[in-house]
Amino acid sequence: QSPELHSVRANDLPQMPQLQVDIDSNKAVSLGLSLNDVTDTLSSAWGGTYVNDFIDRGRVKKVYIQGDSEFRSAPSDLGKWFVRGSDNAMTPFSAFATTRWLYGPERLVRYNGSAAYEIQGENATGFSSGDAMTKMEELANSLPAGTTWAWSGLSLQEKLASGQALSLYVVSILVVFLCLAALYESWSVPFSVILVIPLGLLGAALAAWMRDLNNDVYFQVALLTTIGLSSKNAILIVEFAEAAVAEGYSLSRAALRAAQTRLRPIIMTSLAFIAGVMPLAIATGAGANSRIAIGTGIIGGTLTATLLAIFFVPLFFVLVKRLFAGKPRRQE
Repeated sequence: QSPELHSVRANDLPQMPQLQVDIDSNKAVSLGLSLNDVTDTLSSAWGGTYVNDFIDRGRVKKVYIQGDSEFRSAPSDLGKWFVRGSDNAMTPFSAFATTRWLYGPERLVRYNGSAAYEIQGENATGFSSGDAMTKMEELANSLPAGTTWAWSGLSLQEKLASGQALSLYVVSILVVFLCLAALYESWSVPFSVILVIPLGLLGAALAAWMRDLNNDVYFQVALLTTIGLSSKNAILIVEFAEAAVAEGYSLSRAALRAAQTRLRPIIMTSLAFIAGVMPLAIATGAGANSRIAIGTGIIGGTLTATLLAIFFVPLFFVLVKRLFAGKPRRQE
């Protein structure tokens, strides 16, 4: 009933009548039987055991052994089965085993070696998956003593990745900065490219907000992609402006000339990329949510990084060059 959660359900299996076989191990050992002999006979007679393969008219078929159905159709039939001991003596199950009826799950589900059942749910409208997971952790911590819980599936992957998202963003921006520093042979010029990245991230966030998407793992992938795309548009302008300054143009004139010259390539490449990502943003069917999150984030970031870069990159280039302008060397 928490507002952060929706459609919470336990995927435990329904209780079914089961026949419990209780084996008195002490009595079985006293009769010269080992527990392996007892369990092997029981599983082979009632459950079936694979023996080997044989070729039948060119086809490989598997051979299983199992008791005939008329000899394993009632609980009383168990006492009619015999186990061969180490001395080749045949001992009936009725000498050391008893049966009783009880109710239990149709099959046993285990997680990390312990009996478990799965709880599934979704985040309610207006709340992120992180909010829902935090609430589930609060509820799970209130379980009785001796009960443990753990995440699995996509929730586990999101939990593991949530603590790494910030470091991934920092590392990706650092890699872009170092590559640009090596390209321009300058520590200051790359800042005019890095300053454009927030514009792309802003567009991705706005697009996700307009479509009511969550900040999940898939949207974070879109943010990482947006960092590279935003840098790409800025590089086209900064590289041309650097060349124009080297030819003798002033900073302002070089920045304006670069923006005008690179306008068409930037618009065309961005439109082509948006057209290629559009099928992700309008995806339907199974797994569509992940594709929608990636496509929406990339399209929103590309739009703002393209439209705003035309105006802001020349401004950032001029500001950075003036701010980090080196002092003129004295000539002796």
